[in-house]
Amino acid sequence: MISLAHAADPAQQPDPLVSFLPLILIFVLFWFMIIRPQMKRAKEQKKMQENLQKGDEVITAGGQLGKVTKITDQYVTLDIGGGTESVFQRATIQTVLPKGTLKDL
Repeated sequence: MISLAHAADPAQQPDPLVSFLPLILIFVLFWFMIIRPQMKRAKEQKKMQENLQKGDEVITAGGQLGKVTKITDQYVTLDIGGGTESVFQRATIQTVLPKGTLKDL
């Protein structure tokens, strides 16, 4: 019985690349389906916030609607209706609405 064990071929070691291939494939899918689109959205959001202009109608992250009346490097002053103005951080602006949207509300 011992002589049979010595006569058997040694076990073949799998190629290291083949063993890591599923992990590499999962990372590639993760990159193209999650990371890359999120980076693209963040880039578009930053561009939109940098291109804000006086008179734009916007929605903040908290859901507040308003018209931009004053812009500084970090803050935006919004007219939220009835002559009331509030100051928001520029990063909280989520969406720029089409002109005339606030009149329809």
